[in-house]
Amino acid sequence: MRTDTNDAELFELVNTRLYTAVVGDILDRLGRTNQFLPPEIRPLLPTMRLAGRAMPSLVADVYGPQAKPFGRLTEALDQLEAGEVYIAPRTSAPVAMWGEILTATAQSRGAVGAVVDGYHRDTEKVLGQGFPVFSHGNYAQDSSVRTIVHDYRTTIFVGGVRIDPGDLVIGDIDGVLVVPKAVEDEVIEAALEKASAENVVRKAIEDGMSATEAFATYGVL
Repeated sequence: MRTDTNDAELFELVNTRLYTAVVGDILDRLGRTNQFLPPEIRPLLPTMRLAGRAMPSLVADVYGPQAKPFGRLTEALDQLEAGEVYIAPRTSAPVAMWGEILTATAQSRGAVGAVVDGYHRDTEKVLGQGFPVFSHGNYAQDSSVRTIVHDYRTTIFVGGVRIDPGDLVIGDIDGVLVVPKAVEDEVIEAALEKASAENVVRKAIEDGMSATEAFATYGVL
């Protein structure tokens, strides 16, 4: 079994020894075949990696100025805790759901990243803060008269993937996936074993073994 004693060790383990592809393969093996978020959600930089606990926010469409612009967005940001990932679903309007001030707030709270099923803005200033952000890309249209945060630390769905508060969120250049807490230990343990096996298979192929023989021998491709 995994010997990590806290989340910081787990996140470090994920970021240094695992990657979304191998974790996704294990989730498929366990019958959890819908855990990757939509492929449009990409890191701002290819080198950005993410491992943390989901802090989901529920976003709703609005149409015009509101008595409380952005809804409960500032409350959600101020409730972020160390090791958490702010994550929000798509809305009807194409808007920037993340930006410079949100990044500064999240980082000051000890959060480890943001994942939005929409756009971000203030790209240069976000990048300057070195904070992992995953989005559809950069687009400056403001959200204040188009969307509000209706609730937070609540279950949401992104691209059909259920995300509960505290689920493990993993992101890298190949996408973002969610590991439900119920299978987290099993998934991480098996993913570490598969990652090690893939290293062995690659070495065998580089040494001359055919892909067919390697798959028959190791069961890994």
